[in-house]
Amino acid sequence: MRAVIYTTYGPPEVLRLEDVERPTPADDEVLIRVRATTVTRTDCAFRQPRPFFVRFFSGLARPRRRILGSEVAGEVAGVGSAVTEFARGDRVFGVNADRFGAHAEFLCMKQDAPLAAMPAGVGFDEAAAVCDGVVLARTCLSPVDMRPGIGILIYGASGSIGTAAVQLAKHLGAEVTAVCDTRNIETVRSLGADRVIDYTREDYTAGGEQYDAVLDAVGKTSFGRCRKAMKRHAVYIATDLGFLWQNPLLALLAPLSRGRRVRFPLPRYTKQDVRFVKQLMEAGSYRAVIDRRYPLEQVVDATRYVETARKTGNVVLTVS
Repeated sequence: MRAVIYTTYGPPEVLRLEDVERPTPADDEVLIRVRATTVTRTDCAFRQPRPFFVRFFSGLARPRRRILGSEVAGEVAGVGSAVTEFARGDRVFGVNADRFGAHAEFLCMKQDAPLAAMPAGVGFDEAAAVCDGVVLARTCLSPVDMRPGIGILIYGASGSIGTAAVQLAKHLGAEVTAVCDTRNIETVRSLGADRVIDYTREDYTAGGEQYDAVLDAVGKTSFGRCRKAMKRHAVYIATDLGFLWQNPLLALLAPLSRGRRVRFPLPRYTKQDVRFVKQLMEAGSYRAVIDRRYPLEQVVDATRYVETARKTGNVVLTVS
């Protein structure tokens, strides 16, 4: 089979398309013929690697897993002897966050992994572009008592996590103020945001409005910057380590705080999450936001674009 591999850390050019051995499913695994996948910030972080501690997960001197890609949509091409949930020909989608491997024509996943039947009426591109963003956004919103009327500001509302967070927060009844640049205003508004602030023209902290929660979905603002836009007992949710790794440290101090506090939630990917995404999409409460599509052969170009930090929603790789 064809797969995008990398055997050394470095820029996007270390990625190359090669013929590799097709995987064989174990007794509890499903073999998926990949039809679509994505390039994410996590893929880029593991390839570089950045920050340095990523090497403790991916390999100190060189990558242990040669194939990146965590989100997947495709067809079941084979099943192990113990698999009961899926059958050959099923259309499935999910996320293989701990093992990667989706930047290839075939991928094996355990049947109890974050994998489910695709939502009805949804194409492979759309199905591949939802799981990671939704799981991360759902994790980020978990420290907030989400209920009708609660006010949340989402900074970086046009990215993968941001577009997911806007839709999930509205689904839960929140009043959503989204922050993005000029070119993404209409896209973010179409996702249900009650108010959209163009950060290139307006300081989102200077209007006097205060929120119950602030989510930095792209790691480009800070707790200090957002304090004046937060209510007395509001929570700041970080998706990035922050300057000098301040966000995890501030989160550890949260139990000592009687006022504004920081949360740095770590995601857990489960089958329940993927089934939740499926239900939302089938109910018309969630849609994939896709910026660009590239064939697998153009993975270097796709990766370069993701690393501009200017993508809207998701970047999809199609696999023929």
